[in-house]
Amino acid sequence: MFKKILIANRGEIACRVIKTARKMGIKTVAVYSEADRDAVYVDMADEAVLIGPAPAAESYLVIKNIIAAAKETGAEAIHPGYGFLSENAEFARALAKAKITFIGPPEKAIKVMGDKIASKKFAAKAKVSTVPGHLGVIKDAKEAEKIAAEIGYPVMIKASAGGGGKGMRIAYSKNEVADGFALSKSEAKSSFGDDRIFIEKFIEEPRHIEIQVMADTHGNVIYLGERECSIQRRNQKVIEEAPSPLLDEATRAEMGRQAVALAQAVDYASAGTVEFVADKDKNFYFLEMNTRLQVEHPVTELVTGIDLVEQMIRVAAGEKLKVKQEDITLNGWAIESRVYAEDPFRNFLPSTGRLTAYRPPREGTYYGLTIRNDTGVAEGGEISIYYDPMIAKLITHGPDRDAATDHMIRALDAFYIDGIQHNIPFLSSLMQHPRWRSGELTTGFLAEEYPDGFKPRAPDQEEAKTLTMVAAAIDHLGNQRRREITDQMGGDSVRFSAQRVVHLGDVVSTANVAGGFGEDIEVVLLDDTGAEIEKAVLVSDWWFGEPLWSGEINGVGTTVQVRPILNGYDLSYRGIHVPAFVYTPREAELAALMPVKEAPDTSKQLLCPMPGLVVAMHVEEGQSVKAGEALCVVEAMKMENILRAERDVTVTNIHAGAGDSLAVDAVIMEFE
Repeated sequence: MFKKILIANRGEIACRVIKTARKMGIKTVAVYSEADRDAVYVDMADEAVLIGPAPAAESYLVIKNIIAAAKETGAEAIHPGYGFLSENAEFARALAKAKITFIGPPEKAIKVMGDKIASKKFAAKAKVSTVPGHLGVIKDAKEAEKIAAEIGYPVMIKASAGGGGKGMRIAYSKNEVADGFALSKSEAKSSFGDDRIFIEKFIEEPRHIEIQVMADTHGNVIYLGERECSIQRRNQKVIEEAPSPLLDEATRAEMGRQAVALAQAVDYASAGTVEFVADKDKNFYFLEMNTRLQVEHPVTELVTGIDLVEQMIRVAAGEKLKVKQEDITLNGWAIESRVYAEDPFRNFLPSTGRLTAYRPPREGTYYGLTIRNDTGVAEGGEISIYYDPMIAKLITHGPDRDAATDHMIRALDAFYIDGIQHNIPFLSSLMQHPRWRSGELTTGFLAEEYPDGFKPRAPDQEEAKTLTMVAAAIDHLGNQRRREITDQMGGDSVRFSAQRVVHLGDVVSTANVAGGFGEDIEVVLLDDTGAEIEKAVLVSDWWFGEPLWSGEINGVGTTVQVRPILNGYDLSYRGIHVPAFVYTPREAELAALMPVKEAPDTSKQLLCPMPGLVVAMHVEEGQSVKAGEALCVVEAMKMENILRAERDVTVTNIHAGAGDSLAVDAVIMEFE
């Protein structure tokens, strides 16, 4: 077994590999860019080596620097994580030349499976079910139109070297094929330096299901069940689960058999994933093989009890798999939510900055329910513009899908993040969506259910009652605390009651509150006549300054995030974020007389929607611009965002230029 390994990656996956290596008694070496000098994984590793400046192209993607770090520290093997160099055949070849073990598959498998056209031909030869299509390189739009007509619409036009949704278009007609072919070819050339295009049948109501395989160097290959990854935004996965709510045992077994056959055909060794697209009738077709550890591997680990990273290391060290196919059983259900630094209320624009608060839910298994949080950040850390915006992967496991889902909602409620925007409200809303709960998923789920983007959700009647009661209870405890400090009522902690008026958004409620300081708090909601509507007993050990009110309301476990504001609290619960203002009856009368502050008019300004770097400016002062025309390009977290005119305007003043770093809401230009 290896004595020391190097992790050629960063962030949460580096932390993940380090944890398993430590469990196995293996020392670890981290590599880091200048931007990651203070990262969590750098502190976790036994040694760390600086490999270059912040941009990945000058650090994490520089093969010679990583090999030099391995030789300098005496690392015998390198785990690539995912992304970066994990599926780079040149990297595997360079390691072999340097006599450093690659903790991954053979170079041949990476090369064959990394080419979408070659991999589909290989899969067809191995008798793996493939999507009807033309696997040869298509020379022009005319040939593309002819092939599409033969396959039958709709068709998918894809880049051979593609990934992440780039170079991909769906065409429903001859005209759309011509346009899509040109766009895909251009995008593929700029993104991958390879403009080869192929066409295949587009599966309607598709579901994205993948099979996890594990193979050793002695010819043993097994599959570890499936994951469903149909909840995607712009072809990027958001939620993953294991097993899939679609599959039955027979379909699972056949998909697994085909995945194993493909792995054997390419002499695969290590962890890998064979991806399929399935339709509503459980017909499935090969998409591609990922020759690396997947981001969503934790859900497989939780339902099988197998540490995939450990198995990768053991296989790379030449060991035989000790687990046989008949040993694999799927226990319960696991769900993974990807927590990203992005603003779901502003079209998921990236958000960068410092994590002024980062308090994930407690990990572990309690009462048969598990929470796992794979992360690479800590409170006080910075979310950089240079890398992927993932903050954490939150995973829950329960005896069945409903239990895992309910536990995920509670875990998201308990995930407290400040300093940046994040997608937790969006993830919580997804968990509560009727289509998610029913398991009726497709890869078009988000586009179908949120055609106009994600909007803030107002609390329903029951949720409003919960938030009103929590706000009233917290305010009541605060008043008791102030009475003690100022020695009012002789400083005695006596039980007393008070009436409060709670403004929850546009909803106004009156409540009588009693108890506290060693006693349960009783909240009675009243109607306009003063008659009782509902009574609840709140049990919690919450104390001032704690960001989470966690306890029971009439015996029901409840967690609400609490952020103090003037005269109240910002409350977050089940994807809802709402201010709650708490007044005495007299204060409420006076508050109703206060003028409403109008938001400033920014209709004649272009504001930077996220912290980022101005890459290009497409207009100049005095220029007239039509609605929809590009104004400038701002880059953040490896994504270029084109900012366009929302209406016909004339540019009067430009306040930024290419190369400028801007904060969120910085004024880029003004209009007439």
